[in-house]
Amino acid sequence: MSLAYSMQFLMLVEVMHTTWLNLPHLKSNSQEFSLPGFPRGYRFKTKNLPRHLRECEGPWEFINEVFQDWLKTDAMLFNTIEDIDNTGLTYFKEQFLNCSVYPIGPILSSAGNKACGGEDAEATWNCCMKWLDTKAPNSVLYVAFGSQSSPSEAQTKELAKALEASNVNFLWVFRPPSSILKDSDCTNKEWLPEGFEERIKNNKSGLLLKKWAPQTDILSHKSVGAFLSHCGWNSTIEALSNGVPILSWPMGAEQPFNAHMLEEEMRVCVGVAKGYSDIKHEEIVKKIELVMKGRQGYLMRRKALKVMEMIKSATSDKEGNKASSIEAMNDFLNAAISHARDQILSPQN
Repeated sequence: MSLAYSMQFLMLVEVMHTTWLNLPHLKSNSQEFSLPGFPRGYRFKTKNLPRHLRECEGPWEFINEVFQDWLKTDAMLFNTIEDIDNTGLTYFKEQFLNCSVYPIGPILSSAGNKACGGEDAEATWNCCMKWLDTKAPNSVLYVAFGSQSSPSEAQTKELAKALEASNVNFLWVFRPPSSILKDSDCTNKEWLPEGFEERIKNNKSGLLLKKWAPQTDILSHKSVGAFLSHCGWNSTIEALSNGVPILSWPMGAEQPFNAHMLEEEMRVCVGVAKGYSDIKHEEIVKKIELVMKGRQGYLMRRKALKVMEMIKSATSDKEGNKASSIEAMNDFLNAAISHARDQILSPQN
């Protein structure tokens, strides 16, 4: 039994697949285009597509092989749930008539668990929880860009200025700027405004974590009101699972598309910046205040809480509940067992 598995927003995978099937669209000079297989009205900008779909040659040719393998698969597992990704699920069910599609999410990353945090994990966890416990509900902005990317030096300084100027409590998982080697010491104060760390420590407005962060526990804390994120799928699903709205700052890969879907389709996100484009701290402050202090942020939080309930419902096996993700996993396991039994009993074996 051949199997395909994706950890990405299913609608993104749908875009990737149908774009690959219809590559001539990418040769058009038009900045905006529609794709076969999508509902009418869905339009996309070429610049928002991952690089490997804009340059389907050279180092990206292996993508062609991946999709060729998909055409031969017997089953597909997706880290999503039926209620929030129905368009993508419908697409794959219609395009792959001889292939079963199973939405089994959310499968949350273990990177935020204390077991993954090293010898200082317990102390870091205690520090975070103690600090968060002193803050009012929905008053803290959590800032993290994942382990693979971070803003440039100039962007890092502007972000720090914005966090301080916003007068919003923040917890920032601080990484060296993108141009600095990953194993560099994170104490170089040239990356931050002069006196920044001392001021936020003295007025207790911010907390900087320079290594591991217990992200799952941070996002589930009642004091966290929003998440400034690169919109990687793991971080996105963790935020949605806890009803936390997002300020998006996608850095690359599939992240811009995740951000687009969160903002345009789900309405739980506000865009801050994209990649390494120039941005001033005043612009960032406006977006932070919009989400943390404005009515739009309140409405986004309500929508995010509804998504959280959808996710809980998909994984709850209480009596009378559909528990779609549990059903999907059970269906997949039963199909896999049946396939294995047939293989064993086959006369050819």
